[in-house]
Amino acid sequence: MTDPSIESIVEALLFCSGRSLKSSEISEQSGHPESVVVDSLTTLQNQYRRRRDSALSIVEVGGRWSMEVHPRLSAHLPSELRGDIPDRLQRAAALIAYHQPMMQSDLVQMMGPIAYDYVRALARLGLVDRRRQGNSRRLRTTRYFAERFQCPHTEPKKVREWFRGQAEDSGITSQNLVDSIRELDPDVGDMDFVPESDGTEDDLED
Repeated sequence: MTDPSIESIVEALLFCSGRSLKSSEISEQSGHPESVVVDSLTTLQNQYRRRRDSALSIVEVGGRWSMEVHPRLSAHLPSELRGDIPDRLQRAAALIAYHQPMMQSDLVQMMGPIAYDYVRALARLGLVDRRRQGNSRRLRTTRYFAERFQCPHTEPKKVREWFRGQAEDSGITSQNLVDSIRELDPDVGDMDFVPESDGTEDDLED
């Protein structure tokens, strides 16, 4: 019997894990060198991207890998079957909602360079819209974000007002959100930064 390929082993580990895994964890579990595992993960990710109408995708956020249902299918699944969004990503989306519209460069100053990975993941999940503005991107939440967080509004300005009200009632500040993300992901930088108005306030009405 032919031994399975390293890609097949890595794919099976991602499928069975039920959580995101670091490449070092997959290396330990599979018994293959981490460099080989990383190459296999990249190969798998590209294979899934090329599959027409694939229901699954391989996602990497902050050095952790997972297999998830493609976000375009989320609306077609019963709520109890929708894949869970990692807590760290939900909290990053909440941070964006709290400050929206905010520039991606401001989020980087709050979280460190890993913020770029978070924004890409949130965009893939359909929680955040990122539009080019100058040398950065303007971030704001989507309709799916409102549905996911059970917000009664979909307009970004109203979402922000609602979310800030919820946060205030719970005694949660912007810095609390950043600190809570850092507790889940030590790669998030220890930045003491609160974004000022980025001049896109009027764009909330778009």
